[in-house]
Amino acid sequence: MQLAGSVREEFDVRVAASSRMDAFIDRCANIYRGGPAWLDEDQGIRTVNFAKSVCSEAARLTTLSVGITIDGSARAAWLQQQVDRVYFRLRHWVEYGCAYGTVILKPNGAGIDLVTPERFLVTDNDGDEITGIVFEDRAYDGKKGKYYTRLEYHRFEDGKYLVSNRCFIGDSPRDKGRPVAIEQTPWAALTEDMIAEGVEQPLFGVLRMPGANNIDVDSPLGMPFFADAIEELQDLDTAYSRFAEEIYDSRRLSLLDDRLTDQAGSPVNAPRRVRLPRFVKKVFGSGKEEYYQEIDPALNTEARLKGVNALLSQIGFKCGFSNGYFVFNERGGLMTATQVEADDRRTIQLIKDLRDKLESALNGLIYALDKFADGYGLAPAGPYAVSYDFEDITHNQEEDRARWWGYVLQGKVPPAMYFERFEGMSGEQAQQMVAQAEQRGPALFGDEE
Repeated sequence: MQLAGSVREEFDVRVAASSRMDAFIDRCANIYRGGPAWLDEDQGIRTVNFAKSVCSEAARLTTLSVGITIDGSARAAWLQQQVDRVYFRLRHWVEYGCAYGTVILKPNGAGIDLVTPERFLVTDNDGDEITGIVFEDRAYDGKKGKYYTRLEYHRFEDGKYLVSNRCFIGDSPRDKGRPVAIEQTPWAALTEDMIAEGVEQPLFGVLRMPGANNIDVDSPLGMPFFADAIEELQDLDTAYSRFAEEIYDSRRLSLLDDRLTDQAGSPVNAPRRVRLPRFVKKVFGSGKEEYYQEIDPALNTEARLKGVNALLSQIGFKCGFSNGYFVFNERGGLMTATQVEADDRRTIQLIKDLRDKLESALNGLIYALDKFADGYGLAPAGPYAVSYDFEDITHNQEEDRARWWGYVLQGKVPPAMYFERFEGMSGEQAQQMVAQAEQRGPALFGDEE
């Protein structure tokens, strides 16, 4: 089903799409999936899929020990439940956002969907803000052998927010199918048309990468995280492939005069038939003396690694990390910093920008969930307040532990608090441990008075 054509046909709207931007996002998505255009089996060019590694590392740091708290009412408690259900998907969402440049988070009536660019089309926008959009959703009924497609159109009209659903049923994945009532589809809990009063922003959250769009400046879509480093990613794959090829071709080889073997291929005068090692190759001997030579090619490992590290550093820098963040070590393999030091301001700023974008997307999602709860009576009405807590990426657990133990010895912090924070004990367990220690005699957490 061609999404753009279907959108124009069903809703009679202009699609604010750029073929150049669509092609670029598709190119980057293929790189992230491990299928870049530069793969060449004849030339031996493979991929290490480092784009995936870069996106994964950015997502890891962005969602490091993230805490999301929503309180204020029964509605807030319901919203907290919805967010808690998808908590462990946050890191995946950020990674996909890095890969595609833009992903959308939206309620679907039963949960939360992550929508990538191939499944939505922007119909209206105000700068970077998307104000009109059509989503495509698909489902398959194995019992009936039917494929369902839903087009969900969001827009503002005359100060009101409208959501329209149009559903289709077909016999194959590529079959657009025929129109069908939404009650006869897997989305029966939704309505075909909904008018939302008092809605001030779109009913979805947009996770957009912070970098400016230099492919289409009028597009509301963000640039994939590694968009500026595509050429270096290709060079890295080429360098790796050549290195791997050199290793493969560096097998030890011995050239053995055929006069030194008998007709069966065993060495002459061997006490019994001996099979020659696989690295021995017989050659035709024509000289006066029998010929034997060993060839043991040397690897340019050090030079190769310097080239690979230069490319890794350049890729990391272009993606926003501090210079030298990614390094390949022949002993430990690909390594990233175990702790981002305070002077690595570039990495710190990058993660702050990504966290700001994640907060904005989650705020939009929570707002949408709140309005859906109003429209479908999912939870009692009431106010809510959202707070976010991100772990400092310069945090060092062992240093923190040592510092807090020092506070205990100085009498500034109760021992039970330390055991709760660093030993994973409950408050009751910590208090019992402290009480038992005090009963044994001399003070355990300080000098006797």
